Amino acid sequence: MTTPQFIKNFSRNPILRAAVSLLGSIYIRFVHSTGVWRHEGYHIPQKFWAEGKPFIACFWHGRLMMMPYNWPRDIPFYMLISGHADGQLIADTIGRFGFKSLVGSTKRGGSSALRAMIKVLKDGGCIGITPDGPRGPRMRASDGAVSLAKLSGTPLVPVSFSARRRRVMTSWDRFILPLPFSSGVFLWSDPIEVSGDADDNEMEAARARLEESLNLVTNEVDRLCDQQIIEPDLAVKESPL
Repeated sequence: MTTPQFIKNFSRNPILRAAVSLLGSIYIRFVHSTGVWRHEGYHIPQKFWAEGKPFIACFWHGRLMMMPYNWPRDIPFYMLISGHADGQLIADTIGRFGFKSLVGSTKRGGSSALRAMIKVLKDGGCIGITPDGPRGPRMRASDGAVSLAKLSGTPLVPVSFSARRRRVMTSWDRFILPLPFSSGVFLWSDPIEVSGDADDNEMEAARARLEESLNLVTNEVDRLCDQQIIEPDLAVKESPL
């Protein structure tokens, strides 16, 4: 999917980018403050936080928007963001919630991003990854997150959200735009461990399990919010971390 020219223009102009990210953060705060949000399965990340153990939070690209309100401010959190124009806007927006960004992918700055993520995890921080980002296919997990889990010895924890009042964008990821004065649900799922000596077959099994788990929690939050299920893209290809 080619990044629209107007987004490229925003990303190249720091003043416009700052304005858009500010408006985006204000909207996210407004949606959260006017809504009623509940957290299911929250004991899963809480156990890691209480024990000071890192993990890799995994969620689909289309479920990114409200994630700042699914994370305590005192726990270090880094998001892997693509170097594309839209990625820079996302980085600026989540930065207004105290999140830090690591820029890169397997196709652009991937090696340095991977090393940086491993260091964050080894130092006790947590990482957020959209396994189908930055360009899809939608709701299909690449092997990047699984590779990171293997190399770092850190588990993957699937999470998703939905809202009763929302718009589904026509973008490749069917981005979910919650509306103000709504109710919504965050749902965490069980951790997925990847052995440090996993072979190719075990890696593929872990990737498939991550994809299945993410789709299950995503379908469940949509069901809890009386929303239509969004189906994964039929196309399958290797996607960046």
